Amino acid sequence: MNRTGDRRTRERLSLLVLALAQLVIALDYNIVYVALPDMGKDLGFAAHDLQWVVSAYVVATGGLLLLGGRTADLLGRRRTFSAAALIYAGSSLVGALSESAGVLVAVRAVQGIGGALLFPATLSLINTVYAEGPARNRALAVWGAAGAGGLCFGSLLGGVLVEAFGWPSVFLVNVPLAAALAWAGWTLFPADGPPRGARRLDVTGALTATGGVTLLVLLLVQAPQAGWTSPSALFLAVLSALLLTLFAVVEARSRDPLVPARLFRHRRLLAAMTTTALYSATFGSLPYFLTLYFQTVRGYGAFGTGLAFLVPAVVTAIGTKAGERAVAVVGVRRMLASGMALGAAGATALGLALGPDGPYALLLPGVLLLSLGQGAAWTGMWIAAGSGVPAGDQGVASGLASTTLQVGGAVGLALLVALAGGSGQETPGDTLLTGIRTAVFAVAAGLGCGALLVAAVRRTVTVP
Repeated sequence: MNRTGDRRTRERLSLLVLALAQLVIALDYNIVYVALPDMGKDLGFAAHDLQWVVSAYVVATGGLLLLGGRTADLLGRRRTFSAAALIYAGSSLVGALSESAGVLVAVRAVQGIGGALLFPATLSLINTVYAEGPARNRALAVWGAAGAGGLCFGSLLGGVLVEAFGWPSVFLVNVPLAAALAWAGWTLFPADGPPRGARRLDVTGALTATGGVTLLVLLLVQAPQAGWTSPSALFLAVLSALLLTLFAVVEARSRDPLVPARLFRHRRLLAAMTTTALYSATFGSLPYFLTLYFQTVRGYGAFGTGLAFLVPAVVTAIGTKAGERAVAVVGVRRMLASGMALGAAGATALGLALGPDGPYALLLPGVLLLSLGQGAAWTGMWIAAGSGVPAGDQGVASGLASTTLQVGGAVGLALLVALAGGSGQETPGDTLLTGIRTAVFAVAAGLGCGALLVAAVRRTVTVP
């Protein structure tokens, strides 16, 4: 009885650590948005370079997720988790002390490397520590609530910290938390076996995949501003295609490939990869446009903008738990379709409510539906991604699904910004509002199509 109680206590503490790790990842992605203007002024960023504070993190994370996932499988999940948390702590400390734009962008890239290691390690730990079924679904719901809440709370926390202590505080807040995560993970998680990576890591595959995906994400981040037919965009597109083609050739001939071909026989994983891409392109792109709306159209300050994201954060967290319960009743496929349908309805209502003035309460019906659907879909797609995958492949499976999450987000945001007419802070008010509405309605259309597609594909992502 004592052993059972000790095991359950350890599992609860482990889940707390894993959820906090996901919170750190989500906060790091979003917390800098409201601090960007102050960073630009203090460090002398050129107007067109400030985006790299965000883009450096996105490019590094997206490009290295596959390698990070395989590293967790071969070198050990606990080792990878603790090392990644220490990378976060160290880079955040350097970021807070940065005195130049170049150093700060480099710090964000290093934080992205930490994210590329930490995200798949965290997800694969959940998928191996907790048995497939209700226990894992509950753990994924808690982990998902932490991540989804972090994406929204990041804006609120960033606003509070910037107004009270200045922009360096958005980095300093990570230092003690990430250091504590490294220690707690090493203490609580199951010990790793001897490292398998020194002899079995597919170095050529890792280099070509990392290079190809990194250049692809860089293209998607840079091309909307530079132009899709600009020399730099064409160069990145050709080089990325060559490296990804070489990666496919290398993987076909490798005895121990970075991405084992057997994973592509898991229909749930393939469906989950498609879903994560669509999720990030739609749900994940909305904070960008809502931040523009609150700060530029409505004139909110940093704290006010963060406060406006408080309701979405709470409801999204509720949605992750509702999604876990819905899976037990209707299955993953129906729950995913329902979450996307809710999101589509919410985005439509939100787009209709967006205006140059009026109370925040007018936005609430759309915000509530959208956030509830977002939370439910987030839980469901990660349940699908880990179902039926052997323990030894959980890291790379997590890396695959999270790579499509990153690439989908970059593609979606690029397309939506182009569709909205290049919305930005320099765009006139009426034109900007029209562009934001257009992007929100496009998100609604994308989610509606996604709901129909998921509902139509039978037995692809059902719970075992």
